[in-house]
Amino acid sequence: MNFDAAGYSLLPILPELVLVVGAMLLLLLGAYRGVQTTRLVTTLAICLLVVVGGLELMLPAGKLVTFGGSFIVDDFARYLKILALIGSTVTLILSAEILADPSRRMFEYSILVLLSSTGMMLLISAGDLIMLYLGLELMSLALYVVAASNREDPKSNEAGLKYFVLGALSSGMLLYGASLIYGFTGTVSFAGIAAVAKDGNVGLVFGLVFLFAGLCFKISAVPFHMWTPDVYEGAPTPVTAFFASAPKVAGLAIFTRVALTAFPGIVPQWQQIVVFVAIASMALGSFAAIGQTNIKRLMAYSAIGHIGFALVGLAAGTVEGAQGVLVYISIYVAMTLGTFAVILAMKRNGLHVETIGDFAGLSRTNPPLAFFFAMLLFSLAGVPPLAGFFAKFYVFVAAIKAGLFALAVIGVVTSVVGAYYYLTIVKVMYFDEPVQGIDPMRMELRTVLAVAGLFNILFFVYPAPLVSAASVAAKSLF
Repeated sequence: MNFDAAGYSLLPILPELVLVVGAMLLLLLGAYRGVQTTRLVTTLAICLLVVVGGLELMLPAGKLVTFGGSFIVDDFARYLKILALIGSTVTLILSAEILADPSRRMFEYSILVLLSSTGMMLLISAGDLIMLYLGLELMSLALYVVAASNREDPKSNEAGLKYFVLGALSSGMLLYGASLIYGFTGTVSFAGIAAVAKDGNVGLVFGLVFLFAGLCFKISAVPFHMWTPDVYEGAPTPVTAFFASAPKVAGLAIFTRVALTAFPGIVPQWQQIVVFVAIASMALGSFAAIGQTNIKRLMAYSAIGHIGFALVGLAAGTVEGAQGVLVYISIYVAMTLGTFAVILAMKRNGLHVETIGDFAGLSRTNPPLAFFFAMLLFSLAGVPPLAGFFAKFYVFVAAIKAGLFALAVIGVVTSVVGAYYYLTIVKVMYFDEPVQGIDPMRMELRTVLAVAGLFNILFFVYPAPLVSAASVAAKSLF
């Protein structure tokens, strides 16, 4: 079939078009029928995300380009789009319980997740600075609203406001960086920038710093992490799970694409920035989480640390490094969604509990839940032979091959420090006296936890499909 409009092929962007049109139709349905359609809209939104994922996989093989090189679909984009769609789909499944509450029924919630997912897909396929900005803003504007979606909770309103104000600041920095890069290269396309940017022109490096600052904010890397703990704690828990998964995939994807395809000629210049950000994120994520008592705040600092580990792969600037980033973010998404399924399951007398002390004696009141949660925590800490160990293994090997020995050593040391606070939770679950039993776990939470938990535990048995897919995706950038 021939999908053309105004001289451009629409085939590469077909999944995004289907997602936008589907979101608009669901919006009309919700507006016409009211809040009683919340469950139906959520179910249809999940089905729509699955269909869009299928369409993405059915696109012709090889590199597809449209809109004059602004939009690129290659193996790298396909891999990360599927991962982002999985994150969004699981988020909606985890949100079913909260949306079932009569006081919290909002059909708009699922539609905002769909629109944010569209932004992520545009961002992952961006081939120039303009598409990068459009995708980033479409993703972010919906995120600002879902952060404040619990209108009765002052903490949720505060989370949305903080995220919005700081997000606007970061967007300004990113735009300033993009305009400097355009000014010094005369082009906005990544391929055009790569052809011009052969030497470390001071103005170009300044633009690069501002552009990277804006991207660091989106993936909550130090020193632009300040919003993360407050927003993670204040936002409704399914929204926090969303922030911790799909947008991180899109942010890391564009960070990797920009660095490796637009600036391959000045690797030493941007490598210094990425190495600094990686070390700072790993260190802060490991040390700042030690004193936390709220599990969502702890997961925020954990996320900052894990982004640091993923950036170790990018700092290498090689095919192995890009592959390491892809393997890391895939395993991280599985670990995070499984962990948030556990956090959502922690309810007593119908009320959610979020402090680490509430996990006391969980191994006696609910042994399967405690076992899977302990395995996820060991995996987040990087204990072999769980999946989290392999995630760190691939990025550290890439750093060592690229000669970044100090970075790899710091990564291993901060990993050991970070293990302390994960093991503290395991100790609370297995050695402290039980507080009180928790409410029965809902079926959708059990399913997500079982899939994520088994993936983490059994990954070492057959890692080849994920690792080889990541390798193919990484090679398409070079």
